[in-house]
Amino acid sequence: MMVYTPFIRSFSILVLFLAFLQSAYTQDDAHAFYIKKIYDHTLTKAQIYDRLYHLSENIGGRLTGSANAETAVDWTYNELKALGVDSVWKQEVMVPHWVRRSEATVSISIDGGKSIPLKATSLGNSVGTGGVEWQGEVIEVFGLDTLELLGEEAIKDKIVFFNRPLDPTQIHTGRAYGGAVDQRSRGPAMAARFGAKAVLVRSMTTLLDDVPHTGVTVYDEDGRKIPGIAISTNDAELLSSFIAQGKYPTATITADCGMEEDKLSHNVIAEIRGTEFPDEIILVGGHLDSWDLAGGAHDDGAGCMHSIQVFENLLALGYKPKRTLRCVMFMNEENGLAGGNAYANESNANGEFHLAAIESDLGGFTPRGFGCSADAEVFKPYLANFQSFEKFLDPYDLHLKSGGGGADIGPLKSQGGLLIGLRPDPQRYFDLHHTKNDHIGMVNKRELELGAAAMTSLVYLIDQIGL
Repeated sequence: MMVYTPFIRSFSILVLFLAFLQSAYTQDDAHAFYIKKIYDHTLTKAQIYDRLYHLSENIGGRLTGSANAETAVDWTYNELKALGVDSVWKQEVMVPHWVRRSEATVSISIDGGKSIPLKATSLGNSVGTGGVEWQGEVIEVFGLDTLELLGEEAIKDKIVFFNRPLDPTQIHTGRAYGGAVDQRSRGPAMAARFGAKAVLVRSMTTLLDDVPHTGVTVYDEDGRKIPGIAISTNDAELLSSFIAQGKYPTATITADCGMEEDKLSHNVIAEIRGTEFPDEIILVGGHLDSWDLAGGAHDDGAGCMHSIQVFENLLALGYKPKRTLRCVMFMNEENGLAGGNAYANESNANGEFHLAAIESDLGGFTPRGFGCSADAEVFKPYLANFQSFEKFLDPYDLHLKSGGGGADIGPLKSQGGLLIGLRPDPQRYFDLHHTKNDHIGMVNKRELELGAAAMTSLVYLIDQIGL
């Protein structure tokens, strides 16, 4: 017969208390420890930098429709297949094919004086001058609305110079970019309505330097098309200073570029099938195409390699996802969004549901967190659940906010899932964006790895906990 002493009673209470602690521990702390494993693996064993080096430097710039773009398609397909995913395939996409046959040239002169060359590059999708010189008096404007105020009489046969700088007081440089980029994207089309001969555009960066930035311009479907050429910020300052002095420069331009017939290209898609909720998809992705001036290491080689590394991390750690994971290399984000639209159209036709789609398209800099958006009907509960993950990610200086997503995943919004964008530190991105300087030498290996670890951790949390 056992004697029930105070000691035995106290010991029993202690055992029950420890069991309770263990139960509480396994709910949250197991997630924290797994995220630590993800970071440890990524920072010691990831191949992301080597992959990005190959994509950026060995394959190089990847304009849609180009041979380099298709080389990148084949290479990423083979890289994903080699990881041991459940399936990998190419999705056919018809893409626009713009060609820069030779670089644009711009020079200015005052009252027939000495010619001063400017650093210049043609805008993507722009028409050219047929390779011959065009001349015209330069007229400076600071926004699209100024064209309406000046009217055709002041603009006809002139070369319109759009010179609104990015707002340096914006802490988030993406907002500064968004506040100025309409000059590049719509400037040539709008100036053409008033009879302009061509357009010069100040490059989209807060940095004063001698490097011109390309980027897409969009014409009216049935409107007149005139050349659009970007000049460096230093040269924009120089040109503006002449005009401020009451001088009226004449610009001489050449541009040999233009659209050719659409080409067949591909998105590359890999999948790991979910074990419990296979019909709920968590997507990670970036866009495989880039401009032709450099290898697109930050825009968006980094985002593509982040996404591949998510899969490599989880497979290397033996992780079995509850939900279906997809990795998508989108084609044609830069000058058409054909890949993102094609993926969403086929997904909708198949009745799929993307619980979450995570895009990386802001470079390989130090990750600061994630931003999200969704259809209004589901956004509030999703945002609350999304932000509940911050307790796991705060030790890695990652914060979760509303506002975000990405161009390629945007067409998935109608499915009612959460659209998420990786938010790296934004200060240097637009200094390199769409320039010859967007190469591997501008990428920090550790910062790149941290971005991949952050994305992998978020995928793990959404898969384990749901939204």
